[in-house]
Amino acid sequence: MDTSLPRMITIEHEPFDSPTALALREEQSVELIERYGFDSEPGTKPSSADVPVFLVARNHGDPVGCGGLRPLEPGLVEIKRMFVRPAERGQGFSKLILQALEDEARALGAERVVLETGVAQPESIGLYQRSGYVEIPCFGAYAGEPLSRCFERCLTSPSS
Repeated sequence: MDTSLPRMITIEHEPFDSPTALALREEQSVELIERYGFDSEPGTKPSSADVPVFLVARNHGDPVGCGGLRPLEPGLVEIKRMFVRPAERGQGFSKLILQALEDEARALGAERVVLETGVAQPESIGLYQRSGYVEIPCFGAYAGEPLSRCFERCLTSPSS
């Protein structure tokens, strides 16, 4: 990508089951199976019924990434299906998607955001740590899973 040209980035709501959302989530699934050798996600898979917020990032209209929010309890949401296409990584899209998800979480009344990622995803772990997330004991279906690492961020602190 020629970075001397201005980027035209949009991040907008999209139905969880839209063709674009399905394509991005399928690409993510394929990548995770390549990294782990199997479908490594424990617990209930997210669906349109429990992910009321799903965002798609586009660069000049082309989808480059996505992410969603699944409410867990009052004041707490989980980030689900955070993904940026491999060819688009390293350009700041993941940080923009993460910030947009946090804004959406605040709009839902969330005080905290939690997420799970895997040990074979060091770039994701680095993004979350650089973005102010702290590692926590794995929760819910992820508790005791050796491939899982869980993080949280408080959205009500002055620095958020």
